[in-house]
Amino acid sequence: MALIKSISGIRGTIGGSPGLTLSPLDVVKFTAAYGTWLLEKTGNNKVVIGRDGRISGPMIRDLVVNTLTALGIHVVDLGLSTTPTVEMAVVMENAGGGIILTASHNPKEWNALKLLNSKGEFISGTDGKEVLEKAEEESFSFVSVDKIGSIKEDNSFLDKHIEAITSLPLVDVSAIKERKFKIVIDPVNSTGALFVPALLKALGVDRKDITVINDEVNGKFAHNPEPLPENLAELGAAVKKTGADLGIAVDPDVDRLCFVCEDGSMFGEEYTLVAVADYVLSKKPGNTVSNMSSTRALKDITLKHGGQYYPSAVGEVNVVTRMKEVNAVIGGEGNGGIILPELHYGRDALVGIALFLTHLAHSQKSIKQLRRTYPDYFISKNKIELEQGVDVKSIFEKIKTKYKNNPVNTEDGLKIEFENDWVHLRTSNTEPIIRIYAESNFESTANNIALRLMQDIKELK
Repeated sequence: MALIKSISGIRGTIGGSPGLTLSPLDVVKFTAAYGTWLLEKTGNNKVVIGRDGRISGPMIRDLVVNTLTALGIHVVDLGLSTTPTVEMAVVMENAGGGIILTASHNPKEWNALKLLNSKGEFISGTDGKEVLEKAEEESFSFVSVDKIGSIKEDNSFLDKHIEAITSLPLVDVSAIKERKFKIVIDPVNSTGALFVPALLKALGVDRKDITVINDEVNGKFAHNPEPLPENLAELGAAVKKTGADLGIAVDPDVDRLCFVCEDGSMFGEEYTLVAVADYVLSKKPGNTVSNMSSTRALKDITLKHGGQYYPSAVGEVNVVTRMKEVNAVIGGEGNGGIILPELHYGRDALVGIALFLTHLAHSQKSIKQLRRTYPDYFISKNKIELEQGVDVKSIFEKIKTKYKNNPVNTEDGLKIEFENDWVHLRTSNTEPIIRIYAESNFESTANNIALRLMQDIKELK
């Protein structure tokens, strides 16, 4: 059982003691701190909320909504929604901020409060620290009975989000419709089961050509909800069985996206951003950004189109900050997160689907053929669970000393270059683990680099 407080929100498992898990007391305290901070920062007493399909969602929603109204805040509740939809709704509603109730890719036992500013973007590190301090000090008070806030339920934002996507000049609905794509979707028993089919229909995909597996929105995830190859065997089998052109997988809050090829093989989550960027840059040349744990294939594609590539620290807020600094036209993360500034500054699987299908339609290729047009790198993704009290900083310093003859970047954890290969070590913002990512032209080399560093960590603990 766990409770993780970070600058971007609070995340934990359901059930257990206050302060050690995401208990009702912790939800109320953290929501009160955020609401108080928001009122002081903006003077705007409207907050948008939405949730994914988790079992604990209704309970967490009630705690959050009632805490906000007790602060005198007016709540716009989108109900079952997606992270990018809530982000866009904050701006459309002229709200002071938003809270998304989702633990993203974490298993069903987890839930979280993701915090947004008035731009519908994740709050900054500085703002996040202020919220954490208020929660720690319980620096908040509630309004009198005459000033209690209101609750408005609004389910119109699914359509508003989709309309904003289909109106983009880069999205070619006619081309998608003409290709007559046959598609299988795996929304892993969450809100993608509502939003992705609706988007596909708006893009011109015929209802009879859309198959949805794990479509009941009950939060009882049919498999580990992280959209990784090892979790998508059922989707791959369904694509082959139905003779579909491709498969689409999203995570529970629909901000991560990956594809399955017509033969059931994986397109590769790292290549979601690469393919979408290739299309966007062909129409709108410019710069790109991804975090430093993402494939260097994006850099290759960006240079091919005459732009510049810039890495950032891991985390959506860091990617967005760098994108704004360099005026990037497309960016995101190698975990299948697409950020298109023309729509909004947030990872958005729905706009990623629309851009990818447009690209695939224009290419006149199969998805497998499209994948073969990109540089073929392999990233070995691994993690080590941390025991309580482990001094990660000391471990990283010892590894840095051991590899002192190699180029090392310490902006976000530890990234070590090995000629054309690299390895990135960093603690997770959402789980008590160290992530070890290594990339090479060869799968065996990437795995060996990762294994070598994992052994280093075990020996230096």
